[in-house]
Amino acid sequence: MIRKIHFVFLLISIHSLSQENLSDLLKKYNTESVPYISSDSLKLILNDVLLFDAREKVEFETSHIKNALFVGYDKFNLEKINTKIPNKNDKIIVYCSLGIRLSTIAIKLKKAGYTNVLNLYGGIFEWKNSGYRVYNRDEKETEKVHTYKQEWSKWLLKGEKKYE
Repeated sequence: MIRKIHFVFLLISIHSLSQENLSDLLKKYNTESVPYISSDSLKLILNDVLLFDAREKVEFETSHIKNALFVGYDKFNLEKINTKIPNKNDKIIVYCSLGIRLSTIAIKLKKAGYTNVLNLYGGIFEWKNSGYRVYNRDEKETEKVHTYKQEWSKWLLKGEKKYE
């Protein structure tokens, strides 16, 4: 009987260690030097901000938040941003899939002198999980969300997962 109890306790312990929540995941990968904004808060001010999509082109074309500007991640070009967005006080919200890559881009923007930069907590996944719309390359509403990698797809709870 005691062995069974220990075994059950061991299984529960292993399961709880593998079940990381989003907050823990983001703390592991982000320095939190750029503040977060929630999907609900962004929805309220969506028309008054610049929205930067810091994912790769295939991810952006699969789905993005309406009116987002594709800035990329691997080929992010700060000089182009400086040319397109000369006002360093404009409110900029950066997002990626889940909220890991966005921090790198947001920090680059802050170092370049942009003063009003926020990260979208949980990225486009949390946006979609909150019930908000996403659009494809033709600007048509879609249920597809590119999850970057299959391992990240567990964080997308609503919509159709795509990761190829």
